[in-house]
Amino acid sequence: MVSPLVALTPRVQSAIAAALGDEHREADPVLRPSQFADVQVNAALALAKKVGMPPREVAAKIVAALDVDGVCDAVEVSGPGFINLTFSNAWLAQLLQEVAADERAGVPLQERENIPIDYSAPNVAKEMHVGHLRTTVVGDSLARTLEHLGHNVVRQNHIGDWGTPFGMLIEHLLDVGRESAEAELLVSDPNAFYQAARVKFDLAEKAEPAGSAGDFNTRARTRVVSLQAGDPETLALWQELVDLSKTYFNTVYSTLGITLTDLDLAGESTYNAVLGSLCDELEAAGIATMSDGALCVFLDGYTGREGKPVPLIIRKSDGGYGYATTDLATIRYRVHDLKAHRVLYVIGAPQALHLNMVWDTARKAGWLPDDVVPVHVQIGNVLGEDRKILKTRSGKPLRLMMLLDEAVEKARAVIDDARPDLDESVRATIARQIGIGAVKYADLSVAHNSEYVFDLDRMVALTGNTGPYLQYVVARIRSIFRQVGMDPAEQRAPILVEQPQERALALHLLGFGDVLAEVGDEYEPHRLCAYLFELAQTFSAFYENCPVLKADRDEVRESRLALCALVFRVMATGLDLLGLEAPEQM
Repeated sequence: MVSPLVALTPRVQSAIAAALGDEHREADPVLRPSQFADVQVNAALALAKKVGMPPREVAAKIVAALDVDGVCDAVEVSGPGFINLTFSNAWLAQLLQEVAADERAGVPLQERENIPIDYSAPNVAKEMHVGHLRTTVVGDSLARTLEHLGHNVVRQNHIGDWGTPFGMLIEHLLDVGRESAEAELLVSDPNAFYQAARVKFDLAEKAEPAGSAGDFNTRARTRVVSLQAGDPETLALWQELVDLSKTYFNTVYSTLGITLTDLDLAGESTYNAVLGSLCDELEAAGIATMSDGALCVFLDGYTGREGKPVPLIIRKSDGGYGYATTDLATIRYRVHDLKAHRVLYVIGAPQALHLNMVWDTARKAGWLPDDVVPVHVQIGNVLGEDRKILKTRSGKPLRLMMLLDEAVEKARAVIDDARPDLDESVRATIARQIGIGAVKYADLSVAHNSEYVFDLDRMVALTGNTGPYLQYVVARIRSIFRQVGMDPAEQRAPILVEQPQERALALHLLGFGDVLAEVGDEYEPHRLCAYLFELAQTFSAFYENCPVLKADRDEVRESRLALCALVFRVMATGLDLLGLEAPEQM
């Protein structure tokens, strides 16, 4: 099955070749939506200079050679040389029938690629805050969509699970006891555990004689050395910290409906064993040089204040490694071991300079060939009502679970008011689906690199461009089929396109495959959100103007049920690719 524009393209190209010569057969037909017809062909304006004719004359020649019998009811030249085409209802119905019969609802499979996606990336022993929301939600939607398009997606959760703080955390774990209530905070309130360790470290720094046997700081620093040296006992304690944090991460992911699992963990520790040899290789190749005791890469084109070169530090003066080293090891692994065709980094916009320096260094080292494309899917901030980064009243980052719990509570108030007739457990389930869906949709419906204001009242509303509105449309269609005692998947009647609202719905449904391809190519889930919102609005207009169960003819009733069933499939698929659930009722 192909979309109307894809089906039309070779017909227009053949007409251009017949009218102007075969050397123009590959010319772009420049097909665009039109307010005067279903589609506008703008190729005549671009070709006029090449063939030395006025655009309207070029357009007339193309129209004379254009074969659209059975495809278009009307073809006309307008303005300076536009060609307006109006599709026939019968042709639209035929295409729609093909979509209905297609198990993928008209979404073609793309040529398979290996695509690692780096997203979420929380830190061990730290709470996930609102800043983690966008990378997690956007990354997961892109992973779902690219898989649906036929690609091999490799999820990479690059958690912060290595480094200096772990000496402090391990010693604190030993002090409070591994089976203690304090240790359980790593699952229920990671920040409390981390802050307790930090306070103890800071107090020890001031109060205890440096180097004394009981000095917490001395023990912490010694533990870091043991950790980096691979001491088995220290590694076992480190693994306990990681395992407790994984339980916490999975609680958040389960609440959010995120597809990341423990198998997708690829934290900083994954690459620890290769960092030394990586630095040696870069130094031996002359790519990295010593500067003020640190091993650095200086790249052309990267300068800071007063034109001074900006270094990419790959080994610190104290011998430790930082993000740059780990990220170099990461891109090398993803290209060499995972055989990546594209690599997506769904992380904050401020990391652009760092990533570009890492990638340019990897290219210089031969680890990142030209045919592998790294992409920074830049993530903007979530703002409060004051249009500043969303934080608690005390100025701390807002805990993500607290935010999600509040969203579910808001949704519960809405559903309690709208459907008091439903059973308590049913309302609880719907409230969770609506609340979590509302937060995710609000995030996904704006461009990922832009900021947006977090407004729960607006997000959980059942009207407007919100997640609950889309979920409500799906629930409404389920209700229609409950009335006739059918599953939407069982409705296979021939589709008729007669009324303007049926026509509008048909045209929109036929664009689903093109929109998903755009999301996969441009990494922009907000395009899918916009499509689904417009589909919901178009369906609502159809439902209000075209009686379904009370249609005046049986074949019309069955056709409209088939249209409802197809809208249901497309909406449910689209919501799933965004990571939203489709409630049974609302």
